Amino acid sequence: MRETARRWGYREICTPDFEHLELFTLKSGEGIIQEMYVFEDKGGRQMTLRPEVTASVLRAYVNEGKVLPKPIRWCYFADCFRYERPQKGRYRQFWQFGVELIGADTASADAETITLADELLRTAGVTFDLQIGHLAPMKRLTQDLPPEGQRAVMAHLDKRNHAGLEQSLAEIGRDDLFEPLIGLVDSRDPAAVFEIAGDMPERSRIEELFAILDSMEISYTPNFGIARGLDYYTGMVFEAFAPNLGAENQILGGGTYRLAHLFGGDDAASSGFAVGFDRVMVSLGEFPLEKTPIAAVVSTPEARARAWEVARAFRAAGIQTEIDLMQRGLSAQLAHAAKTADYAVILGRRECESGRVTLKNLHSGTQQEMTLAEAISGVSQHGAC
Repeated sequence: MRETARRWGYREICTPDFEHLELFTLKSGEGIIQEMYVFEDKGGRQMTLRPEVTASVLRAYVNEGKVLPKPIRWCYFADCFRYERPQKGRYRQFWQFGVELIGADTASADAETITLADELLRTAGVTFDLQIGHLAPMKRLTQDLPPEGQRAVMAHLDKRNHAGLEQSLAEIGRDDLFEPLIGLVDSRDPAAVFEIAGDMPERSRIEELFAILDSMEISYTPNFGIARGLDYYTGMVFEAFAPNLGAENQILGGGTYRLAHLFGGDDAASSGFAVGFDRVMVSLGEFPLEKTPIAAVVSTPEARARAWEVARAFRAAGIQTEIDLMQRGLSAQLAHAAKTADYAVILGRRECESGRVTLKNLHSGTQQEMTLAEAISGVSQHGAC
C-alpha cells in the first residue's frame, strides 16, 4: 500500500497518538466522546487518543502545510483507539491506512481518490465491492426537513430501515418523501437519480466523475443511498466491502469534505479515505510470510570471542543471526538452535586454528567445514530451509 501511494505522489505523514479533545469534537460533535479514550494531562488540558487520523492530518496542514503547493498529497499508516465493544474485525486499538488530498476541488480530484483506493485494495490482494455515490441528490430531497428529522431520516437510510424511515417521515408530516428516498437508495442509474431528485448544480461534476471512472475501467456500483457522515462529507462518497467478512464487512470509506476552516485554516476542499487495515488482514486470512534464513553461532568456551566476530560478519551480510548468551555447552546450544534457526555456525578449537567455520543445515543435518565467506554465501543463496 505504501509503495502504491508513493507512485501516485503521496508522501507519508505521521501525527501524534494523542491530540486535543476539541480537535475531534469540532469535527464530529460531543457525542463522539463516549467512543474515545479521553484524559486530562498535567496541564489540565483535555486530551484523547486519536480515534481516527483525518482530523490530525488537517490540523497538521493548518499548522504547517498551508504554504505548500497544492494539491497536497499525504498518506498515513497509524494506530487508532476507540472505546467500543471488541469483536471480529473491530478492536479498541486498530490500524488505518489512509490518504488525504488537500486543495483540489474538481471531479478529477474525486476520481483520483477513488482510483487510488481501488488500486490500494487490489494491490493488497483483497476481494472487495466498491460503491460510489454523491450526497447532493439526498441533500436536495431532504433540504426542507428540520435538522432532527434529517438526522433521523439519514440514520434509517444508513441502516436500510424502511419501516423506521416511513414512521419518521410521518411524524414530521413529510410522507411524500418516502417513495423518492427509497427510489434514490435503490437506483443504480445516475440518470434515474436525477429524475427523482431533479436537476442540480452538481450534476455535471457527478457525470464527469463517473465518466472518468468508466474510462479507467474501474469496477463499481453507483449507490446514492450512502448516508453516513452527512454533516461531514460535502459531495462524493464511497465505500468498499469485503464479501467474506459477514456483518462487519466495510473495509474502506471516504469522500470529499471541508475541515481545515474548523481548525483555523482556509476553507480548503479535500478528499480522502481510510482503509480498515485489521479488516483487510482478516479478509485475506492466513497466508505464508516471507521467511529469511536464521543462523545460530554456537561455540566452545575457547571460541566465544571468535563467535562474536563471526556473528557480526553474518549480520553485516544481512542475515538474522543469534549467539548463545546462556553459556550453555555445545550440545545444548545445538539443541536450542534446532528450535529457532535454520543453520548452525559451529566454532571450536579446530575452527579457530584454521580460521574456518563448520556450517550445519539444521533441517537436513548435513554439515561442512568452509571459510567464513563461503558460509555466509551458502546461507544467503540457499535461503530458509
